[in-house]
Formats: sequence, C-alpha cells, structure tokens
Amino acid sequence: MTRASLDKQPHEVASMFDDVAANYDLTNDVLSLGQDRVWRKAVAKAVDARPAQKILDLAAGTATSSMPFAQAGAYVVPCDFSIGMLKVGKERTPWLPMTGGDATKLPFRDDVFDAVTISFGLRNVQDTDAALRELYRVTKPGGRVVICEFSQPVWKPFRTVYTEYLMRALPPVATAVSSNPAAYVYLAESIRAWPDQPELAAKLQRAGWSGVAWRNLTGGIVALHRGTKS
Repeated sequence: MTRASLDKQPHEVASMFDDVAANYDLTNDVLSLGQDRVWRKAVAKAVDARPAQKILDLAAGTATSSMPFAQAGAYVVPCDFSIGMLKVGKERTPWLPMTGGDATKLPFRDDVFDAVTISFGLRNVQDTDAALRELYRVTKPGGRVVICEFSQPVWKPFRTVYTEYLMRALPPVATAVSSNPAAYVYLAESIRAWPDQPELAAKLQRAGWSGVAWRNLTGGIVALHRGTKS
C-alpha cells in the first residue's frame, strides 16, 4: 500500500489512487457523511451540460462524477491518471470513453471542450497553475470551467472543529472502510495545505480565465469555482 507525500509526485499519487479504487466511492460517501452527493449535484448544475456538448471531466476517477453529464445528453470524456480508478469505472460504465491523462499535459487538441470540470482532484496535481492553463487551452472560446474542491470553512469556530475532524476522526474511520487508510491521511493533509477560496480564484485569473467567481458549499468545507474562456 502507498500514500503520496505533499510534494505530490505523480507516480506516488497515481499509485495511491490505484490502491483505493475498489472502495473509493463508498469511502467518500462515509467520510463526507453523504455530503459528496450534494456537492456533485451542485457541480452538475454549475456545468449545465447540454445535448451534444463536449465535456471534459478531469480527475474523474471511477467516472461517478461523469454520469450526470452523460445523462444530460452531452459527450463526456472521463480523464484520470490513475489507471486503476479508470478500470473500476470501465467495469461499471463500459460505454464511457475512459482516458488516461496527466492534468499538466492533457492529451487533447486546443479549443475542444464546451466545458471542463474537475472535482476533488486539483489539489492532488503537482503543478496547479500548469493544470489550470491546460484546462484553459483545451476549452473552446466562450467555454466554462467548474472546479469543486475542498476549501476553508468561513466560520472560524467551525473551521477549528473541521480541522480536528480531518486529522483525528478521519484516519480511524478510513481504517474501517478503506483498503488503504494511509491514503486518507495524505488526503487530510492535502486539504489543510490547500489554498483558500480567494487564492484559488487568483490562480484561475492568472491562467487566463475571466469572470471568476466562487460559491461556498457546506459552510466553506467545499468551494465551487467558475470561470469563462474569453
């Protein structure tokens, strides 16, 4: 079993997610107390996929996050650099075009997608700025980006409780339900080290995105960032 370090070496992160692939969706549901379903619905609404549109779902994992876009009639490409996650997803949804790819060097042409989205994966990329530029490159002019990622709770007392949960409660819960509990220690650490809402918005703007805005979900545990390619 492996866990990644906070320098986020791609082979370490990919191997770690390969290890947790089989029970990944169930573990997330338990650890988030079911909130992950609420968050994914918010992503689907923000992406607003339409029939015949092309949607890139980056860090799609087992492609659970891709299903709302497919159900809306869009052509969705689930992309991830964990082949183990993609294999699990392919067994469940063999009709989806699972694609292996690195977020910093996407295997797509310029100006391809009407919308690009990444949920709970951006903080695991070694070079966040490069990934945001790549998402911009493969998006059509006028297209949109939606990023759903853990963030900083806005109410300070709640932020303290949440941080304690991450580092104390999460590892033992993960031990009970995950095939690789050590991976969830890394994930908790990566959440604590991740930029807050304004800082991520600034990164999006520097990558070229315009009209950048965000909305807090569950008190800021998660933030939904959006932008447009001019």
